[in-house]
Amino acid sequence: MLAARALAEFADVVTVVERDVLPEGPEPRKNLPQAQHVHLLWSGGAKAMEELVPGVTGLLARAGAHRLPLPTDMVALSPQGWFRRWNESHHMVLCSRDLLDATVRAQIFGDDRIRLVERTEALGLDGTAAGVTGVHVRGHDGAERTLPADLVVDATGRASRAPEWLTALGLPEPEARQVNSGLAYASRVFRAPEHARHGFPVLNVQAAPRDGCPGRAGVLLPIEDGRWLVTLSGTRGGEPSADEADFERYASEELRHSVLGEFIAGAEPLTGVAFTRTTANRRYYYERSRHWPEGFLVIGDALAAYNPIYGHGMSVAAQSAVALREVIRRRGWGTPRLARALQKAVARPVNAAWDLATGQDVFYPGATEAGPTLRDRVLAAYVDRLLYTATGNGRVARRFTDVSSLERGAHVLLAPSVLLAAVIGPLQPQLTGPPLADEEWKAAGTRSG
Repeated sequence: MLAARALAEFADVVTVVERDVLPEGPEPRKNLPQAQHVHLLWSGGAKAMEELVPGVTGLLARAGAHRLPLPTDMVALSPQGWFRRWNESHHMVLCSRDLLDATVRAQIFGDDRIRLVERTEALGLDGTAAGVTGVHVRGHDGAERTLPADLVVDATGRASRAPEWLTALGLPEPEARQVNSGLAYASRVFRAPEHARHGFPVLNVQAAPRDGCPGRAGVLLPIEDGRWLVTLSGTRGGEPSADEADFERYASEELRHSVLGEFIAGAEPLTGVAFTRTTANRRYYYERSRHWPEGFLVIGDALAAYNPIYGHGMSVAAQSAVALREVIRRRGWGTPRLARALQKAVARPVNAAWDLATGQDVFYPGATEAGPTLRDRVLAAYVDRLLYTATGNGRVARRFTDVSSLERGAHVLLAPSVLLAAVIGPLQPQLTGPPLADEEWKAAGTRSG
């Protein structure tokens, strides 16, 4: 939808081909099963979305979404210890994926330049290795046709068949990398206790990828209508169960701290457990292809899909859509080699998110065929040192959040002041438990951790 909005500035008509029948409001839909798990919009992504759809963050807030200051309202146990709740430097927008989609959808498809074709599947590309001129589609009645287009954008997500489509045109297979830790996700929605429905922080117990055990993690996100969305995850050998009876036990006994289990024990479950295993990190390096056809672009999860625990997918997609618009503004619509320039531009926001996700997952057994590379090991060692330093140094915590929120590139972590701080280490002693106030602990039925 955001790519469509970016293109509407230049094209006479933008046609969105959609397999589903889209709901009128914030409701689940068949081909978005991952919507049942935790989603969040980091401030870097929220700002990009606001550029494309002015006023959307205000609309989300009025619909019940939460704007939480970071790291003030993030209670997180990193592999190196608990983070302190420093003063606000960034923020995140929290709500269900269904509400986010519905809010954006109402703005996008209210634009007369954007046309929606539902219950229709994209089958392949029309054109040659030199240039794509349209897309073959099949409607709900089984009839096939070709939609001509000056630019075809593949935003079909993890299910993308772009590699096969390109080889069918006579182009070589794209370079790709996959890091699959075997992660499984289990999520459930709870009614938050009444006094914890406003201003409650995110609770995040992260895995420790290099402790020799399966990685187990969990996160509690406040969402609209006084609810908590809780997602538990585990890599091979440590997966959570789809069994409702085991959800609280896993949160209390399997994670590195029991804080999530303590809070959901006093909350009312509103749904069953949603379970999925489609979590591998996978990236196609289309921007490195020696030959790229005019008139074709791959964006979003179709380009790079991440372990969802880092919450970067939507933010990267929004930033890529902004990059798409900026390149066309600069170069002009229909100029030579525009598609190649676009593909390179939309890949740039991927880099920091990809390094953060794979830099952890690559250390789990079986995640890659060859195991961590030397670059992976060096990067991980430095990130570990930064995380350790950030537990007791607010300046380093801010720089790290610059990157994790996708507001700045990873180069800020190599600034001389950050390198020096990493050598010195934390300036304050490590916390021994989650930094929750007594009023927050009351939601778990206790006044202290």
